[in-house]
Amino acid sequence: MIFNFKKSTVKAVKLSYKYKVQSLPFLNFQRYSYVNVYMKWKKDSYFDSIEHIHESIQLKPIIALKNCIVQDPNGCIPISAVSKRGLELDVPVKVARFLRQYPSIFEEFTGPKYNLPWFRLTPEAAEIDKDEKRVYEECRGELKSRLRKMILMTRENVLPLKIIQGMQWYLGLPNDFLQHPEQNLDESFKFVEMEDGLKGLTLDSGEKIYSAMEKNAMKRGLYTGGPMEAIEFPLYPSKGLRLRTKIENWLHEFQKLPYISPYDDIPSFDRNSDIVEKRLVGVLHELLSLFVEHSAERKKLFCLKKYFGLPQKVHKAFERHPHMFYLSFRNKTCTVILKEAYRSNSAIEKHPLLRVRKKYIKLMKESEVILRNRRVKNRFYNCNAELDLDSNNLNERGHDMTSCSLEQVM
Repeated sequence: MIFNFKKSTVKAVKLSYKYKVQSLPFLNFQRYSYVNVYMKWKKDSYFDSIEHIHESIQLKPIIALKNCIVQDPNGCIPISAVSKRGLELDVPVKVARFLRQYPSIFEEFTGPKYNLPWFRLTPEAAEIDKDEKRVYEECRGELKSRLRKMILMTRENVLPLKIIQGMQWYLGLPNDFLQHPEQNLDESFKFVEMEDGLKGLTLDSGEKIYSAMEKNAMKRGLYTGGPMEAIEFPLYPSKGLRLRTKIENWLHEFQKLPYISPYDDIPSFDRNSDIVEKRLVGVLHELLSLFVEHSAERKKLFCLKKYFGLPQKVHKAFERHPHMFYLSFRNKTCTVILKEAYRSNSAIEKHPLLRVRKKYIKLMKESEVILRNRRVKNRFYNCNAELDLDSNNLNERGHDMTSCSLEQVM
């Protein structure tokens, strides 16, 4: 590991809050600032093996196609209805080929016209779809709350609709959530016109919102709800990952800095200071805690930088804090995982939709068995066909030889 540090000198800090300077805990200045850090990545097989995280990429287009089928009044569609929507639905290959890869979810049959292939859900997939709809109906308030929190973490309490639509999968919102505002949103949400002609969704802040970090600290009696209190992040070192002594010393001092809630405006501190770094880590921690799998493709988070006021190199924060975030490189992409969600059972609230997605993934896995059995059966049939052909050839050859012998005798 390579770490570059620069010594910091004690300077007067300009505060926008009306607090006595001597009462603020971050005036215990640190010796070093944590800048330009390069840390060697350390593989962790535990996080690389969490199935519902890494199968989520394949599950997303499956759910999108499933929704196209169930939205049809007949509960079935011809392949022509979705064959040209592959890019829109995030299907990585030709749509027909993709549907045939999952026979446990999609059932193919010949349509009434022109012998085109049609698709419908299998009974097992249809049952899970009903369960999914029940979750959406029963947990409508919680889903709305997660969207509310995400918007309130932005600098101006507003997000473009296209950004929200891009985050719907992670938040666990149904694909038509914004199309029915009268059902899914309350009067505190408002549609507005934004820059560049974008349409956005905003809301009034209303009552104070506490982050997951603040709630957990309150439960342990380590936080009273006041501003600029120090809250330590829970750390979960991966096996074999060791930090140098000076880094551990920096981290110890970093934990003593005040925790600035992602829902509060940040004071006018130096953007390169450690207290701003801690606020950034707090935003990323809270954001991932709202998601279904408490993880996300790292590149998908970059679209939030402008609206959340994140630095240009926000991805470096994940690398600088490997005790909090794990970077998985499975599926030829980089996935950020919040470690606390999988190392502490009660710290991060589970998303109500997670149980349903696990059911889909389990059913999705059954497709591998079905396809394997089909290949074995086809080989068996082909083998029998070849044997029958060889037998017929031998019989014909024997008949020809008998005929030849009779002709010679005569």
